[in-house]
Amino acid sequence: MSTTVRPSPAPPDASTGRSIHQPTLPRWAPLALLGAGLAVGALVSGFGLVATPVIGGLIYLVGIYLLSRFVESGRRATDRLVTGIVASMFAVAMVPLVSVIWTVVSKGAQAMNATFFTYNMRNVVGDTPGGIQHAIWGTLIITALATLISVPIGIFTSIYLVEYGTGRLPQQIRFLVDVMTGIPSIVAGLFAYAMFELFFGAGVRMGVGGAVALSVLMIPVVVRSSEEMLKLVPNELREAAYALGVPKWRTITKVVLPTALAGIATGVTLAIARVIGETAPLLVIAGITDSTNLNPVDGRMATLPVFAYYQYTQPGIPPEFAIDRAWGAALALMIIVLVLNLVARLISYAFSPQKA
Repeated sequence: MSTTVRPSPAPPDASTGRSIHQPTLPRWAPLALLGAGLAVGALVSGFGLVATPVIGGLIYLVGIYLLSRFVESGRRATDRLVTGIVASMFAVAMVPLVSVIWTVVSKGAQAMNATFFTYNMRNVVGDTPGGIQHAIWGTLIITALATLISVPIGIFTSIYLVEYGTGRLPQQIRFLVDVMTGIPSIVAGLFAYAMFELFFGAGVRMGVGGAVALSVLMIPVVVRSSEEMLKLVPNELREAAYALGVPKWRTITKVVLPTALAGIATGVTLAIARVIGETAPLLVIAGITDSTNLNPVDGRMATLPVFAYYQYTQPGIPPEFAIDRAWGAALALMIIVLVLNLVARLISYAFSPQKA
């Protein structure tokens, strides 16, 4: 004798008491509602650049909640409302970024040519063609020296904190590192100037001083990022090396550091990108010059941020050419920072343990 099994009815939704198999809005409905809201916002505000998306977004949020609650359920309507609010906040956060990129690219592209990258500002007056060659070299040299100072100190400090530190001293070091992370950049420049003034006298200006100022800003970033990467290395790897009789220093150099290399390299690259655009400390200690100076211990050295600052604040007559050069220097600096961030991602991918 055969028996027929009948499917049990769908359980009701706790929020509405109706079946969970309910109709849903078509995929095109949210986009259509958003388009209608923007159209109404444009008509009401007279196509205002700010008022149109604000009014359109509010109409969309109210409309999607009411429509979803009528067609679907109260829980689904609340989910769509929160999703819309989160997406709106993301769009608001993207506005300054897109605005900055568009402004710098649109104004800086006018100055981009071969002369701009191969000439310096020596004997440049008025509409005479000038370039940023000296500022590019100065930026690269000072940043490279700051990296040479900061990376060893930062990595060795993080190794001590993770592998050797006991008692209260590691806590005090972490506190000082956190304090250094938040100091204003102008303080780092004044510190470097005060230190070099003791040896070279008042009014000293040199590139190596700018490197010292930038290293003060880089060291805490390298310490914190390297420390977090070293903490992620499993203790089982250390214990396995100790069980084989490997000394602790060799375990660190052959096991711990290679495992954390990808994260450390990424942190160092991001630290470089963080300080390469600093202006205040370099204004104080590195100064500005119109000629190319490749010797960081002999005289002033131009950098891209300081070059852009002086071209914009002291443009001369006529001012249009200097202002264009300032935007061009800003665009070149932004491209360098973008390249550094891409390099950080490539390093993280190439040296990750999964890739190895």
